[in-house]
Amino acid sequence: MNKRITIKFYLILIPILSILNSCSNNSGNSRVEASGIIEAVEIRVAAKSPGQILEMRFAEGSVVKEGDTLAVIDHITLNYQLQAAEAAAEAARAQYLLMQSGARQEDLNSAEEAVKSAEANFSAAKADFERINSLFASGSSSEKALQDARTRLTAAEAQAKTSAENLKKLRALFRPEELQSSRAMLRQAEANRDLLRQKISDCYVTAPLSGMVVSLPFESGETAAAGMIIAKIARTIEVEMMIYVPENQIGKIQIGQAVKVKIDSHPDRNFNGSVVYISPEAEFTPKNIQTKEDRVKLVFGVKIAIENADSILKSGMPADAEITL
Repeated sequence: MNKRITIKFYLILIPILSILNSCSNNSGNSRVEASGIIEAVEIRVAAKSPGQILEMRFAEGSVVKEGDTLAVIDHITLNYQLQAAEAAAEAARAQYLLMQSGARQEDLNSAEEAVKSAEANFSAAKADFERINSLFASGSSSEKALQDARTRLTAAEAQAKTSAENLKKLRALFRPEELQSSRAMLRQAEANRDLLRQKISDCYVTAPLSGMVVSLPFESGETAAAGMIIAKIARTIEVEMMIYVPENQIGKIQIGQAVKVKIDSHPDRNFNGSVVYISPEAEFTPKNIQTKEDRVKLVFGVKIAIENADSILKSGMPADAEITL
């Protein structure tokens, strides 16, 4: 019998032995015993950014911590793009701040002086016009002198209005719509910069959890597309096993119930576990048993989480579980 046939036979035998062990304890017993296979949760870590793999920092079998960099993907082009994006963001911010701050103070001071001068000229021209108009009414001034005074008054009034408008424009140099447009351009430039920073960050493939590297499909120098699996990591600090409990005993098992687990290589040691899942549906084992007499062989899957801080428990190991009722 070759190795593959032996493994398949054993995998079929384990659930049956699990049921037989469970059934050997009648409903009056204080514990349920069953067998199963240790399984480690494996996480597939994919590349988020396409490119050539510059560096693989761990080998298969290495223990990694959450956040460790597993691989580095080439991002030199993105670096140049980021430099351009950062410069564009700085320029957009400077333009927005300039528009927000308005005119320079010295320009405002000059405009205010021009307003004062124009208002003074207007006041003088108005007084002069009123004096000559009074003289003209009494016959002491000519019509030409009155007309000249009116012309000077009109010009002084226009100059005063122009100076006041110029000061108003300087105090509100840009319209609200122009400021809003400048602010939007700044946000767009900053978003483009942040997007490139994220793309560069994605070139560093990191471990999403602590565990053991069980597979590395790529080598340094190879090119990976976005979404391709860069590494597989097995969570070793906690493993799982599935056992099968008969229908007449499943009601005694609850989520969170303590479980003792043993393996062949450490027969004198108990590994602590707990029930984390109970199947809501029963199944027949063997599946062709459907007679009324054999319905006690209906079984429910029960998943057990087992502490494995020292990584003794390996995926594929057979184990025996004991649940105290």
